[in-house]
Amino acid sequence: MTENARPAWAARNLAEHERAGERIVVRHSHNWRMAPSHAMLVGLVCWAGFAVVVFLVVTGRGGAFDDAGLRIWRAASDLSLPRGPEWLVEAVRDLTALGGTLLRNIFAVAAVIALLFLRLRREAFLFAATVSSGWIVEFALKVAVGRPRPVIVPHLMGAGGNSFPSGHSFNSAVVYIAMALAFASLSSRAKVRATIIGAAIMGTLLVAVSRVWLGVHYPTDVIAGWLGGAGWAFSASALLYKPAKVVANGTFNQ
Repeated sequence: MTENARPAWAARNLAEHERAGERIVVRHSHNWRMAPSHAMLVGLVCWAGFAVVVFLVVTGRGGAFDDAGLRIWRAASDLSLPRGPEWLVEAVRDLTALGGTLLRNIFAVAAVIALLFLRLRREAFLFAATVSSGWIVEFALKVAVGRPRPVIVPHLMGAGGNSFPSGHSFNSAVVYIAMALAFASLSSRAKVRATIIGAAIMGTLLVAVSRVWLGVHYPTDVIAGWLGGAGWAFSASALLYKPAKVVANGTFNQ
């Protein structure tokens, strides 16, 4: 029997199974995503740390730490020479590119497409809303503080704009941690979810360190940037969860 000649009862059963399968995916995603209360708690802890760093920067109490944090990566005899083998410079530049605008946004768009393909509509809207609102938060923080770039050591790559908080650190934490939270919800195994989220955290921390190594940010810039980005990724996971669900259902049910 051809597909076009499929009996009506078979077509109805297939449609019911497809709808049931979609409900299973959505239900699993809901049950296996980090609880909003837990995400909010982690977010608040990160924002508390961010506030402490802001206090140190505004009051000038982090100057010695920033100076030492920039100099430690350079040769004592010549601050223009980074410590380590020659290939390390290019490796660090490649690493820092993961937090740059181009690659970061490519991964973000690819993640949204993948989530929609998997029929995780709520996750796709939640991730997109977290990332887009994170840009606004990071821009507002940079304007509010208005800290210039460090000149303690020569920069090993070009960088413009205000220094605090580090945009690479903030936005990479937002994108990759929010992405990890979305895709981790696919697994029923706690260890798998922890591994995915932990890998995102470690990767974004490396991006943050690379900015100091290259001399384009103070250590307090990247610490605040990472804390703020991670704080936004987790807190937005709680704050935007229900709005994303409403938007996703309303958009696709029209």
